[in-house]
Formats: sequence, C-alpha cells, structure tokens
Amino acid sequence: MIRVGIGGWNFAPWRGTFYPEKLKQAEELAYASRQLTSIEINGTFYRTQSAASFAKWRDETPDDFVFSVKGHRAVVNAKKLAEAGDAVKWFLGSGIYELGPKLGPILWQLAPYKRFDPEDLAGFFALLPEEHDGRRLMHALEVRHMSFLVPEYVSLARKHNVATVYAHSDEYPAIADVTADFAYARLQKTEEANDTGYSAAELDDWAMIAKAWEAGGEAENLPRFGAKPAAKKVRPVFVYMIAGAKVRAPHAAMALIKRL
Repeated sequence: MIRVGIGGWNFAPWRGTFYPEKLKQAEELAYASRQLTSIEINGTFYRTQSAASFAKWRDETPDDFVFSVKGHRAVVNAKKLAEAGDAVKWFLGSGIYELGPKLGPILWQLAPYKRFDPEDLAGFFALLPEEHDGRRLMHALEVRHMSFLVPEYVSLARKHNVATVYAHSDEYPAIADVTADFAYARLQKTEEANDTGYSAAELDDWAMIAKAWEAGGEAENLPRFGAKPAAKKVRPVFVYMIAGAKVRAPHAAMALIKRL
C-alpha cells in the first residue's frame, strides 16, 4: 500500500483551511486520520511522549491507519552513532510500542554536519532492533550531507534493510535508491500559490513514482547512486508532505491520495 500523510496534526493555520471551522482541537487527529492514511509524528525528535499519549492516538485513529515516528535527537546527534545504544533503547522504550499495529517506520534524521562514516554508521545500524514482541520494525534514515552520495552508502543501507528517505528539497541531498523492503519520501517543496501545494503535473509525477516503488521498481528520473538497482519486490510506500508551504500540506496529501 502507498500511504500519504503530513507531519503532525496540531498546526494553527490548518484550522479553517483543512480542519472545519468549529472542530474542537481535541478532535483534530481523529479528523486528519480520516482524510489521510498516515501521519509522521515529529515532536518526538525534541521530547518523548508518554505511553498513555501513544495509546490515546492509537485509539483515536482508524484500524488501518499508520504513524511513523521521528527518533529523538539524543540518538542522532550523538558524536558517535555506534555508541548511541543506550539512547536507542531509551527512545524505543519510551512508549512508541503502544501504537501497536499502527506503528510504521521509525525515522532517524541526521544533522546536516553528519558525514558518511561507514564504520560508525554500520555500528548504528546494528543497534536498531529488527522486531519487537514478534512484530517487525521498520527503520528509515534521512541523511543531510553530500558525503552520502556514494555507492558504499547505498550498499550499507541495503545490507541492514534501512530505508533511505528521499528528500524533495532545495537544501538537502536527494537519494532515490531503494535500500529496504519499504520506501519513504518527504516532499518539502509545496508552494502556497498552489491550492494543492504541488501542481497537478507534479502530483501526477509523484503518483507514478510512488506506484513504481510499490511495484518493486525504482524512480528512473530521480538521482540514484547504487552500483545496481534494488531487488524487484513489491513494497509498502510512505510519502509525507513536509515543510515548504506547510499550510498546503494536507491538501497536497489528499490530492496525491486521490491520484493513487
């Protein structure tokens, strides 16, 4: 399945543009989760949430809804990623498992200054558990330094089945290689001039790209650095409208869902 969503759900400019005028703030997640198919929880990068909060969010959303969760900065900002084992355990044990079957990918976003260090990154990947209580865990890495644009990085991510986030951004490097058994994209160039954030033609293109990933292929017209394509395998896809003109993100996500 291709899931499409936004980052978070509490954003004042969405009130009256995405959320109905008189909708209670406490009902915003319930509403958003019935217009979209996934939400990326971003606040966990700065502070952990209680297990009770995750359980509440789980219960407020439809049965087939999925969250992705952004890993805490205490993990990804460690001087040595391979030495962040205690922080990884602390974050993963902070309550996210209360999402149960609604827990989707865990997003680890590196700082722009974090360079590709094969040994350190391999050590970090080895710290990421593959399952919890018999349920598979999905890990995605968003890199923000040009040193990752090499075949060695793609090979390492594939070895550990860690998805590489494709960032559609003017600021950060774009890597469209599929490196896991799922794909993850963060589209960060919505424009306020477009009611749907991206133009109709751009949304058509993103729909085709997402379908290609889902069917087991690659995005032929996006930058890839691996020595060879990923193994052809049907896979779930997660696409989030993040940053850019954030006020347009929900409508961009809904327009993409309509095309899919």
